[in-house]
Amino acid sequence: MDYNINNIPAEKFQFAKKNDIYHDSKLETKPVGYFQGAFRRFCKNKGAVVGGIVIAVLVLFAIIAPFFTPFQPAYYDMVYAYVTPKNNLFANSNIDFWDGCRVKETNKVGYLKDLALALETGREVIKNGEYEKTDDGSGYKYRYDTYYGVGFGKYKIISPEEFNDIQRYQNETGRQVLYPVVKLADRPTLEKNKYDANIYYKVENPNVATLRPKLDSQGNIIPNYWKYEASEFNNLMAEYNSLRIEGEDGIEQDGKQYFYVYGRRVDGGIEVRCEYYEYYIYQHNEVKKDGIEEPLFLFGTTQTGKDIFACLAYGARFSFIFATIVAITNFIVGVIWGSISGYFGGKIDLFMERFSEILGSVPSMIVITLLKYHMGSSSQALVLFISFFVTGWIGMAGRTRMQFYRFKNQEYVLAARTLGASDARIMFKHIFPNGLGTIVTSFALVIPSMIYSETSLSYLGIINLEAGNTTSVGTLIAAGQQSIMANAAYVAFFPCMFLVLLMLSFNLFGNGLRDAFNPSLRGTED
Repeated sequence: MDYNINNIPAEKFQFAKKNDIYHDSKLETKPVGYFQGAFRRFCKNKGAVVGGIVIAVLVLFAIIAPFFTPFQPAYYDMVYAYVTPKNNLFANSNIDFWDGCRVKETNKVGYLKDLALALETGREVIKNGEYEKTDDGSGYKYRYDTYYGVGFGKYKIISPEEFNDIQRYQNETGRQVLYPVVKLADRPTLEKNKYDANIYYKVENPNVATLRPKLDSQGNIIPNYWKYEASEFNNLMAEYNSLRIEGEDGIEQDGKQYFYVYGRRVDGGIEVRCEYYEYYIYQHNEVKKDGIEEPLFLFGTTQTGKDIFACLAYGARFSFIFATIVAITNFIVGVIWGSISGYFGGKIDLFMERFSEILGSVPSMIVITLLKYHMGSSSQALVLFISFFVTGWIGMAGRTRMQFYRFKNQEYVLAARTLGASDARIMFKHIFPNGLGTIVTSFALVIPSMIYSETSLSYLGIINLEAGNTTSVGTLIAAGQQSIMANAAYVAFFPCMFLVLLMLSFNLFGNGLRDAFNPSLRGTED
């Protein structure tokens, strides 16, 4: 359409006001730094964020958990082998989970033995006293407390001094450790049953291997405690060298007063029946004073009675520290080696590459074997560190070399060289940051790789890290493999779950780092 400006009325022409004049507005956005942009890109990857959170939780567990357990990796108690995980929050509830119990299926004799132990000690060996019977009435099924079910074990021989100290402890605390013994002549005949302190009751036939408790007319278990009349106390002391617990007032039967015998003098000390749960508390609180208040194992115990929670916490701490030190060492050496080789190229690159190839062709197992042979008396952790370091940096060097070959002929590198930049500045100011994405991703994946290798070697028994307060996740997994047949899968569950979460989360985390440091994605974080 044609416009004729001559036909525009004069009143249409007006002077423009200052406010009507528009200019380009100033750009108010804040500059985004290199690492700030990388962090924004990393946060866009939800899987990497979740992986990072899981890694943070595992690291915090490794750092903090050892401070919240009184147990050490060196601790063990064979009596409490294969006890199930227990948390007091669940143990004191009706929830059949994490309560220190396991499902037990047994016959009537086994049920009566557990019932007898529960009646004597007053503890819930059978949780809530509840059980299920099979249709024919021969089988019983119930939740069996693995802590209380230990009972008394074998008769224990202690010194007179310890006997008197336990009496003092009982009178001061009101906690009963010692229970009446059974007279030697009244015990079962077979050797394996004669010194079984859990058998305090009369049995139908003392000459057989499987002892069936004898019941009265009302179906109650009949105790078989060694007792004597009060008037015979002095004579009994002289004839049988028996001891009586301080404060025991005796019992009345048929108008006569009797005392129970709580100890029998034998060669080497006094033979007693100690309920192990209370004896354990007495030992750790009164004798050892090591901060262990009661037998409570959050993740259960192994076949040797080691606390899985403590072993896993200390093993995870060692794995993280060890893998991080090895990864940083290999990273520094590998980056320096690879950058020199890739930047200068030529004969320098040829020589360095051939050296790396020769060193990398030596099997790591041979390196470990030779180091163990020549450093037999040295720390196994030192042997492991040297073996991982000897060839561990080669992979990082190869990746760094590849990145330097990729970027060293780019225009910005040629421009920097033209402007007189030194080789070191070009290498680590211009080339290295552009290849950082791949390098950092590799570094992040080296840590779980080192942990996995260390776990595998300790699992196979090639490296033994069971020294002092040091242990390994691999050792726990090996112990868990043996526990499957003992119906204690939890021994393997916790260390395997730790390793699975670690490997999965580090892979997700590494993928996020790769995207975050990818130079082609700079400026796309908004």
